[in-house]
Amino acid sequence: MIYFDNAATTKPDEQSLKQAEKYLLKEFYNPSALYSEGHKINLELKQAALNVLSQIADINNFSVIFTSGGTEADNQAVFCGGKRGNVVTTLGEHSAIYSAVNELKQRGIEVRFANLNSDGSVNVKHLLSLIDAKTSLVSVIHVNNETGAINDILEIAKRVKAKNQYTLFHSDGVQAYGKISFRLSADVDMYSVGAHKIGGIKGCGALIKRKNLILKPYIFGGGQQQGLRSGTENIFGIKCFEYASIDRYAKLKENYEKVKEIKEIIVSKLDKNLFKVVSPLNGSPYILTVSAVGLRGETIMHEADDSGLIIGTGSACSSNANKRFSRVILACGFDEKVADGVLRLSFSPSNTENEAYEAAEILNKIVKHRKEVME
Repeated sequence: MIYFDNAATTKPDEQSLKQAEKYLLKEFYNPSALYSEGHKINLELKQAALNVLSQIADINNFSVIFTSGGTEADNQAVFCGGKRGNVVTTLGEHSAIYSAVNELKQRGIEVRFANLNSDGSVNVKHLLSLIDAKTSLVSVIHVNNETGAINDILEIAKRVKAKNQYTLFHSDGVQAYGKISFRLSADVDMYSVGAHKIGGIKGCGALIKRKNLILKPYIFGGGQQQGLRSGTENIFGIKCFEYASIDRYAKLKENYEKVKEIKEIIVSKLDKNLFKVVSPLNGSPYILTVSAVGLRGETIMHEADDSGLIIGTGSACSSNANKRFSRVILACGFDEKVADGVLRLSFSPSNTENEAYEAAEILNKIVKHRKEVME
C-alpha cells in the first residue's frame, strides 16, 4: 500500500514513540502534582516546550501553549485575539480558522475575507486594503493545506503592523512546521502547529505566542500552563511531538529535497492530457494537488484505494461538510469541473521514488479508463 495522504495525517514516528513510551507506562505522573515525581514530569514538560519552540523561534521572545491539536490552537488565536472591531483573514484558510471566524461573525464581530491568487496564496494587496484602525486580528495560513502555496507570512506580518501596529497577527503553520525552513519574527504574535503532521500522535498541538502578548485562556479549569490552557497535560503526546520535531528539523533540508523529487516525478509522469496541475511548482514540495477535469475526484480516490494507493481529495478536515466542491479551489478561480476532479497527494520523508512512479501509473490508468468509458 502506498500512502500519499500525509497532509491529513502522518504515520507516527516509531523512534519517537519508543522514546516517549515511558511517559505513558512508567513516568505517568500528573505534572501538577506536588510530589517529586510530578515535579520531574513538569520539568520534562518545560523541556519539551523549549525543544518544540526553539526549532522556529527565539525562546527568549516566544512561549508555547500545548493544545489538543492545530484546530484548538487556531480557535484560541481567533476567539482570544479577535474580540473587537473587525477580523481579517483569507478565503484560503483551513476550516479551523474559517469556521471559527464565521462563529465570530455570529457573535457580532465583522469578518473580512481577502481574495486568493490562482495558486491558493493570498492576494496581499487586497488583504492589506481590508485592514483599518478597528482591525483586532489578521490570520493568514502559512502553507495552504489544499494547494501547497506558501504565503510569506513574515513579510505580510510586517506590512500588517505597518498599517496598524495594534493589530494581532496569527498564522496557521500546521503544514509548514517541520517541513519548510523559517524563523518567526517579532511581527508574528501567534502561530499554530500540530504534532500528527510530522510523525507525532493525534491529539497534540501548540499555539506559539509572543511572550509579552497578554492572551486570555480559551479553556478554563485547573490553571495549567500559566492559566492559559487548563487541563492535565498530555505528556506522552507532547513528548512524542518533541522527539518528532527534533528529528524533522535535524533532517529538514534532506527531507525537503527528498519529497521535492517525489513531487517532481509524479508531475512529470502524470499524463498531461488527463490531469491539470493545480499546485504551484514553487509551493511546498509536501503537497501536490491535481485535477482530473470533468471527472469526480472522490470516485478516482476510491478506485486508487482499491489499487493500493491512498490519496485525498482536499482537506480531510472538510470532508464532513457535505459540500461537493472545495471552497478553496473555487476561490482560486477554478470552475466546478476542475474543483470536482481535484485530487491531493501529500508526502512524507518515508515515501520513496518507486512509490511516486507507481502512483502516477495507477492514476493514469484509472483516469484514462474513465475518460474512455465517458466517450
